[in-house]
Amino acid sequence: MTESEQDRRFMAEALQLAQRGLYGTDPNPRVGCLLVRQGVVVGQGWHHRAGEPHAEVEALRMAGAAARGATAYVTLEPCNHHGRTPPCSEALIAAGVARVVAAMEDPNPRVAGGGLAALRRAGIAVECGLLAEAAAALNSGFIRRMGGGRPLLRLKLAMSLDGRTALHNGVSQWITGPAARADVQRLRARSSAILTGSGTVLADDPALTVRDLAALGEWAEPPLRQPLRVVVDSQLRTPPGARLLHEAGETLIFTRQPLDEARAAQLRDLANLRIEAIAATGQGVDLNAVLQRLAALQCNELLAECGPRLAGNLVQQGLVDELWIYLAPLLLGSAARPLLQLPAIERMADRWPLLIDEIRPLGDDWRIRARFDHAAHATKE
Repeated sequence: MTESEQDRRFMAEALQLAQRGLYGTDPNPRVGCLLVRQGVVVGQGWHHRAGEPHAEVEALRMAGAAARGATAYVTLEPCNHHGRTPPCSEALIAAGVARVVAAMEDPNPRVAGGGLAALRRAGIAVECGLLAEAAAALNSGFIRRMGGGRPLLRLKLAMSLDGRTALHNGVSQWITGPAARADVQRLRARSSAILTGSGTVLADDPALTVRDLAALGEWAEPPLRQPLRVVVDSQLRTPPGARLLHEAGETLIFTRQPLDEARAAQLRDLANLRIEAIAATGQGVDLNAVLQRLAALQCNELLAECGPRLAGNLVQQGLVDELWIYLAPLLLGSAARPLLQLPAIERMADRWPLLIDEIRPLGDDWRIRARFDHAAHATKE
């Protein structure tokens, strides 16, 4: 095996370690580290949750004296600043590591190449870029927040084969089967926050929690983190008895300015609830401002589980990064409720082009992951 092949194998193992932090590290990125000396793994680790040791520190603790002269394979550039924990670059230098192979630079402006530069100044051989695409995919939300000032937004939709999300009377449980619903639990667990609208709260009274621990498998480490629940409620219609206000974790309601003090007073005594008044647009609460505020609250990945109106507004405003569509093999009829509320299109040239990233079966259903083809949309304009 050549050195290049060996590097790829060990970095792939480091990425597998990083994936073990999929549900716990928020708002930090998921990071894995492998320490290898003379072709033998002497230490390994991954970041479990914010405030706890980083992956490099875990690997160094396991390796002990064997870290001296070793190569560190790390899925993200080692940090070089003091946060909740000391800089990992300093720990690697102190341990006598001879070489560091990083999958990608840290997009955090507080790091942004500084960690790698510190290692080089200490005489450590540094390489960066191995399996960078896979490393970036693991932390796409963190990268989106650091580079774009808002979370990565996934819009989750469940529909029948004829594109309907609920019966004409609003009944929607259940369109998809157990395997698809378990997959949604995994999607929620990796998300920083779950976004919905007041219409969904009033119609369905959802909990919007992670509750199927079996669906998360071995990567679920107690205590389980509940995503922040976010309600877009321009008229502050959410009732005090709404289920999501009484579940574990926090809820944040965004309403329009000026704040309706009378309605807010009915909710203020509820624990773990915040209400923030935000700028309004002609369509209600300014959704772009909501996303910017969530980024300021360190939300990396935002999952939208909402009705067709809010979903349509998110799409129209170009705020959706990924579509996660769960397709059930059934028909609900033309009177059933639509997937999205979008304006009428008079010409085929004005359609919304999509790029399909994945189609996979989940029990009797199918999951489609897609993105909007913004390049094609811009070309037709």
